[in-house]
Amino acid sequence: MKIIKSLLYILSIALFFSCKKQDNKIEFTFLQINDVYEIGPIQGGEFGGLARVETVHQELLKENKNTMLFMAGDFLNPSLLGTIKVDGERVRGKQMVEVMNAMNVDLVAFGNHEFDVSQQDLQKRLNESNFPWISANVKLKTKEKSIPFYKEVEGKQISLGETFIKEFTDEDGTKIKVGFISVCIPSNPVEYVEYGNMFVKARASYAAIKDSVDVVFGLTHVKLTNDKRIAKLLPNLPLIMGGHEHTNSYDKIGNVIISKADANAKTAYIHRIFYDKKTKKTIVKSELKEINASIKSDKKVGLVVTKWQNILKTQIKDIIENPDEIIYKTKIPLDGRDTQIRSEKTNLGTIITKSMSFAFEDKVDCAIVNGGSIRIDDELVGDINAVDIFRVLPYGGAIFKVEITGRLLKRVLDYGLLAAGTGAYLQRFNAEKVDEKWFIKNQELDIKKTYTVAFSDYLLQGFDIPFLSSENKEVLSVYNPKKNELAFDIRKAVIAYLKTQK
Repeated sequence: MKIIKSLLYILSIALFFSCKKQDNKIEFTFLQINDVYEIGPIQGGEFGGLARVETVHQELLKENKNTMLFMAGDFLNPSLLGTIKVDGERVRGKQMVEVMNAMNVDLVAFGNHEFDVSQQDLQKRLNESNFPWISANVKLKTKEKSIPFYKEVEGKQISLGETFIKEFTDEDGTKIKVGFISVCIPSNPVEYVEYGNMFVKARASYAAIKDSVDVVFGLTHVKLTNDKRIAKLLPNLPLIMGGHEHTNSYDKIGNVIISKADANAKTAYIHRIFYDKKTKKTIVKSELKEINASIKSDKKVGLVVTKWQNILKTQIKDIIENPDEIIYKTKIPLDGRDTQIRSEKTNLGTIITKSMSFAFEDKVDCAIVNGGSIRIDDELVGDINAVDIFRVLPYGGAIFKVEITGRLLKRVLDYGLLAAGTGAYLQRFNAEKVDEKWFIKNQELDIKKTYTVAFSDYLLQGFDIPFLSSENKEVLSVYNPKKNELAFDIRKAVIAYLKTQK
């Protein structure tokens, strides 16, 4: 009797699982972040922090083992940490790769800022990364030809793919192959990168992969208008996880969802996806998750973050005694985004140039800094501390007090205006153009007059404006501040100025 009962029990269990086996329906989860330059929390610790993102990641994995973590481009640069030196070598995104390795990131897309670093530094980061990279339209230019970017592993070159395939299996045995395509905006032309046409390559990579998988998703780093065009070209993509813009958005073009999270992991998108293999129908339910102080930091990732933050603070303390001190509060975002800071006057640019004048007790006629020196590519809002200012101006440098002819000053200002869209665009204080005429301190610029101007030291080296250097005969004198002076480091000047604005 016992044997019969046992056999019946085993048979019932077998029947139960055979009934559940392969129902052709499967659920999986995507966790999306994009445009992350800071590994730790920002805005006085209130938002962001990759150790907090990892806590969310682990919770999603417990909810569904079929969970993937994505970075939709822009993470190697810009960052304050990336500019410091460790063992005589600039970090250049090494800290980010180390943290992302600890997070077990599943897939990343190239963003335009990945090409801010040199080819040599990018190759090091690729080699150090444990995660796969994809892009259909960026290639490495060599002397002979263009080839895919690659990782060097044990002396072998392993090419990065244009596409990526992931297989999921759920508890009842249903299997699915999921494909991913990616393209990057060609906004950062450098000698070692060849950009293919975004739309041609997106369509070609989709055609190459669609018959090998059940469903294809996008992981892109392009403007939202470009994503919308891709959605029209590829209407069968259920979801495009995008980057490049720094504020969250959620759009739908036909049946294609386009999602972007806030920069620096202030938010992350959680996409819970249901796929029916019989009907080929995909349902995406998305949740914008705020990454804030209510989320505990993951211990493993937190240790890596803390290691790098301690390295950073040690170096900052050589310049500023208390890096964590809140120096300014603002409800109005201070705009340091690349596109804006390199094409128009912004409130952050005004603060920096006012600070340059402040460093000389406002005994200058105007103050000028090149937009390319402002490297945060983000907005500052809420509590701002000294570290935030170092993030804005990671390279520091002195403020020079320069006597210059009006004629040369006009040439400089005209050049900066024409350079809109590049790092040579000039953020200015007390220098405005009205009806085709330049005004300095509300007085029309006189080309025969001598002006005293506060310049960033970088500008006076002729890098952005070729004719502006101490060698130019119309540069009449240059005052180089001493170490104990506020103007010795532009960041000290900004911090000191903001403290007076509380």
